Amino acid sequence: MTGQTADEIRTIVHWHEALNDGDPDLLVALSQQDVEMGGPRGVVSGAEVLRDWVARANIRLYPQRFFYNRETVVVEEAAEWRSPETGEVIGDSTVGSVFVVRDGRVASVERHENLASALDAAGFDGSYEVELA
Repeated sequence: MTGQTADEIRTIVHWHEALNDGDPDLLVALSQQDVEMGGPRGVVSGAEVLRDWVARANIRLYPQRFFYNRETVVVEEAAEWRSPETGEVIGDSTVGSVFVVRDGRVASVERHENLASALDAAGFDGSYEVELA
């Protein structure tokens, strides 16, 4: 998919921008009301849970690589956790997330410890990688 950017990927890019800007209203607007979020602590759902997560997680996710097929987007992300008191980076890692986008909004996001795990969870391999236009 070189040379164009799918709507689903554009949604994911905007979702990351809203997260990193600390804009919970935009993040919720870019997500389904019953959005599912999964990660190391299990699965939760709902726009208000997403809003609360943004307020307390102090995480920034910077997309590095995208893998795409239909409504599923896997993203390799540079993750930074920040101190709520100082804003200083207190931890970082490279993670992978699996997003499902339906009707132009994020229906689910599941964070994995690395890209390989995220690709495996989505049933993807390297051939699904896309370059953004």
